[in-house]
Amino acid sequence: MRDYNLSYIIPITLVATLGGLLFGYDTAVISGAENGLEAFFIQASDFNYTNLLHGITSSSALIGCVIGSFVSGIFANGLGRRNSLRVASVLFFLSALGSWYPEFLFFDYGQPTFGLWCAFNLYRILGGIGVGLASAVVPMYIAEIAPSQIRGTLVSCNQFAIIFGMLVVYFVNFFIKGDHQSIEIVKSTVGEVEKLSMSGSIDQWTYETGWRLMFVSESYVAAAFGLLLFLVPKTPRFLVLTGNHEQALRVLTKINGAIKAKSILDEIKSTSKEKTEKIFAYGSLVVIVGILLSVFQQAIGINAVLYYAPRIFKSAGAEGGGMFQTVIMGVVNVVFTVVAIATVDKFGRKPLLIIGSIGMAIGAFAVAASDTFNITGFFPVISVIVYAAFFMMSWGPICWVLISEIFPNTIRGQAVAIAVAFQWIVNFLVSSTFPALWEFSPMVAYGIYGVMCVLAAIFVWKLVPETKGKTLEDMSKLWKNKE
Repeated sequence: MRDYNLSYIIPITLVATLGGLLFGYDTAVISGAENGLEAFFIQASDFNYTNLLHGITSSSALIGCVIGSFVSGIFANGLGRRNSLRVASVLFFLSALGSWYPEFLFFDYGQPTFGLWCAFNLYRILGGIGVGLASAVVPMYIAEIAPSQIRGTLVSCNQFAIIFGMLVVYFVNFFIKGDHQSIEIVKSTVGEVEKLSMSGSIDQWTYETGWRLMFVSESYVAAAFGLLLFLVPKTPRFLVLTGNHEQALRVLTKINGAIKAKSILDEIKSTSKEKTEKIFAYGSLVVIVGILLSVFQQAIGINAVLYYAPRIFKSAGAEGGGMFQTVIMGVVNVVFTVVAIATVDKFGRKPLLIIGSIGMAIGAFAVAASDTFNITGFFPVISVIVYAAFFMMSWGPICWVLISEIFPNTIRGQAVAIAVAFQWIVNFLVSSTFPALWEFSPMVAYGIYGVMCVLAAIFVWKLVPETKGKTLEDMSKLWKNKE
């Protein structure tokens, strides 16, 4: 018999996962806007807009992601989980408006200059801070609200929201672009200076208006997120940590019923006698495990596939430039994320991570073998899709579940912040090195990722505890016993 109130829990979870949707939306919106942005800034007369500067423009939000994840612990412990998400919603909103109209107050509209380029990237970094903050706090918020029996399922919904946010913005960008054409950018060298310019038929709307509309579309979702957060409660764990026991009991009663709420409150109080503890209060192993979960989630190379999928499929001999296969992979990603949501609280976290690691290793080594033996067509394409699918049913959602639940209450905020910061740092390293690795040898690139998948499976098998069915308060006892 179910002893929790789903009609209360599900709406709260849906509101929180809007933060995950914005995470996906903000990181993927640049894919549709970058061509128009490039065409816009190469027309600047006071500086030379190069491929390097365009790379910075396309990835500047990642700088904010690292900053946001680092400060998330300070916000989560100081303002609380819910109020930290409110801050993130404001950052998303301001970033969307600023990226749409970076000329605000200081620059002439439609006149590309170096100052305007700096302003645009500052707005993108602002949105990145929101992403970093949401990526750490949304799973933490859901984990602290959810009953232990369905905590994995509910936290996994955040990964679905991230993937869904990416799909939403792909469609939004598609409809905004309509019949307007992409602009061909050509590179030339004048002396020793690299120069970019537009070539062929030039669609003025693309570089004047199109990219602006793509960025401002995010503001509607951000505004809805901020307003809906006024309808959800603070988490009972944070309320206990700040001494608001009566309010915590009211929230727990709505979630679990009056009788069970009292016993849960007593258990939370027994592990939260101090408001905060030093990060290594439960030993170094718990922090190391949290960091390595984040490191392996990125070191296995998934973002290299997600960011460069069309290039990979085209190189593998796919027809149509690889776009159709990329869409197929996107659909498969959603399906396998649903598989993880449906099984995480039945099979457990460790089995899914180990199975996923092995499946990814097979896919990665198959891509490497395809390059070694010059195999093109169906085999390398399906190998990449298999690789991505196993990630989506394992490391994609399950890593977030574990990071949100393995840390004891009194160090959760700061420990999650450190773990997620490492995730964004390794994300940047993998994404930035992939083009050079791929150009050197696809076999080497996917061989490295395959080896990392094998190491990830061994790491999970040896060091990661199974948390299925355990309360968040059980984590304190678990790590105390491992000291």
